[in-house]
Amino acid sequence: MAKSIGRYVICRTRGAGCFAGNVESESGTEVVLTDVRRLWYWEGAASLSELATRGTSRPAKCKFPVAMTRDKLTEVTEVIDTTPAAEKSLKDVPIWNVTFGFDSGSGSGS
Repeated sequence: MAKSIGRYVICRTRGAGCFAGNVESESGTEVVLTDVRRLWYWEGAASLSELATRGTSRPAKCKFPVAMTRDKLTEVTEVIDTTPAAEKSLKDVPIWNVTFGFDSGSGSGS
């Protein structure tokens, strides 16, 4: 696994799904991400590769819950670097939650 420390990436895990965030550390199949969001569901991109390259063309249809400060991912099977445009697109997806639908704030907390 190439070192991606400090980069904004998308990680695919074996059983927990897909996540986007900044790489704090990585060791074997474990990756620690900060300012991390679970990519629960997306539209506007055909694959994770497209999501990492172009972002989403349908941010209002995506279901990305609130960002977590830090998360340790185990059994990571794929780490994909994102482009600056894709990073902005992913961070701009509105916060999704089951109770209230969509939050009006930015998904990145910034």
